[in-house]
Amino acid sequence: MTFMTDTHLADERPGLLSRIGAGVWTWVETIAMAQSRAGEVARLNAKSDAELAKMGITRDGIIHYVYRDIYYV
Repeated sequence: MTFMTDTHLADERPGLLSRIGAGVWTWVETIAMAQSRAGEVARLNAKSDAELAKMGITRDGIIHYVYRDIYYV
């Protein structure tokens, strides 16, 4: 005799704690990324115009350079 079982879960959405944890993790990643990019902006601002020119960056273009993967301007 063969029995069939229904393995379908009533609610396939993540639980409340999982969703809160995912939200907190996203927030932490966002903060870490912002701090990392702020550090890169500071490092580039500390360079001379000649050093920036060797990298193909203008002082006015530092922000665009650092965030080039996020903002398409």
